[in-house]
Amino acid sequence: MKRIAIFGYGVMSLEVMRRLNDKQHSLLFVSQDESEEALMTEQGFETTIIDFRNDDELKSIGIGSTVDIIFCFYPTDSNNVFLTLSARALDKKLTIIAIVDDPESAEKLLAAGANKIIDPYEICARRTHNMLTKPDVTNMLDNTVFGQHDLNIAQIEIPSGSYLENSKSNDLRLAEKYNLILIGIVDRELGDALHFAISEKKHTLNAGDVLVVLGPSREIKHFKEAVNGGYICFI
Repeated sequence: MKRIAIFGYGVMSLEVMRRLNDKQHSLLFVSQDESEEALMTEQGFETTIIDFRNDDELKSIGIGSTVDIIFCFYPTDSNNVFLTLSARALDKKLTIIAIVDDPESAEKLLAAGANKIIDPYEICARRTHNMLTKPDVTNMLDNTVFGQHDLNIAQIEIPSGSYLENSKSNDLRLAEKYNLILIGIVDRELGDALHFAISEKKHTLNAGDVLVVLGPSREIKHFKEAVNGGYICFI
């Protein structure tokens, strides 16, 4: 079980803590004052108050020992840079994920030791673009990736006699029929390489080809049954 510490009260930190599975992660919200601590405690989260500028206090919550991942969600980039620098100095292997307000601060955070930068403006811009240009894909992602914790990647081999034989990969309509995402295809006529569905050419499906799909386990099971006995393996 990974130990995760979240610094900085706000919409982003609340959403992350609500979505992380508490059976797989041990969560700690690190507050700066009693009002934030009270708000998070009321929602059932483990909370503590420290001064993130003090290395000894960072150590006291497990930075450098028991904490595996930290989220730096302070509203000001300078605080996130300072926290990243301090945490990285205490633990070279720590995973640090930081939010950025000004895109120009991204390089500073990376230089300070952040592993991953979250730019909410870029995310919103991309999502708006997808809503306008790819509404079906956006709706499907809302119902799968953003709507459920039960997600699996599975590979399903097409058996001889399946209804999918001689059909076209672009005619599968998995999102519409099964709420699944087609990640790619192993076309045996072309070898054993995975051809990603988003960028590769259309494929004629044959027995022995393998479909790699993403989605809820129940939907994967239904699709596998429809394929008529195809071998399925969760990965």
